[in-house]
Amino acid sequence: MDISGRTVLMVGGTAGIGLALARRFAAAGSTVVVGGRSTDRVEDLETVRIDVTDAGSVLAARDEVLAKHPDLDLVVTMSGVMLLEDLRDPAHGEQAETTVAVNLLGTIRVIDAFTPHLIGRGSGDILTVTSGIGFVPFPLMATYGATKAGVHSYTESLRAHLAGTGVGVTELIPPAVANAGQQRLNPNALPMDGFLDEVLGLLQQDPTPAEIVVEAAQYLRRAGRNGTYADLLAARSKPLEQLPGR
Repeated sequence: MDISGRTVLMVGGTAGIGLALARRFAAAGSTVVVGGRSTDRVEDLETVRIDVTDAGSVLAARDEVLAKHPDLDLVVTMSGVMLLEDLRDPAHGEQAETTVAVNLLGTIRVIDAFTPHLIGRGSGDILTVTSGIGFVPFPLMATYGATKAGVHSYTESLRAHLAGTGVGVTELIPPAVANAGQQRLNPNALPMDGFLDEVLGLLQQDPTPAEIVVEAAQYLRRAGRNGTYADLLAARSKPLEQLPGR
């Protein structure tokens, strides 16, 4: 995938991996629009307000972006929330509903909004962002893992639907990366710059891989076939012991 001279919409790009990746695309010579609910903190890139839980907001953002950038040819959808849950407490349902609304349904809404434009121009790319947790759950964030597994499956189906249209579909599968939230949960998270160096190296291969999996995420992506899944899941279940009443 060429990352220079593109016109990119990065939905969920106002912080963390999204903002860092948006800046890398801009530095490579692409025009980048960053979308999110809170855009005030982004001063160096063009922004658009978009709430992926609101279908009207998504369509309004689409119209605004395409009016300014009719040559849009890359849509990155990575809006996400990562909420802790205690599945023994029915009150976790509120966190679950929020997570599904943002991570899974939000991804689908964004893709649906821009797919006709990309098909109409006969070329372009969609990049979805999932997680290693979608392949080996971290049970303390059960719905997060479920939604990322869902986005993976949806991406696979989307690729099949768009075959022959000229629109490519790629999935980025990050491990823990050292932004503010991940650093609190995992002190072994990858440094952001090193992660992005590896991501962009893989992304620019020709042909573009269907999945972008940095080396540090391979153990999660391959756990099912490597026979390590059960042990990894057991280890990742240990934090549940710290929940009240356990």
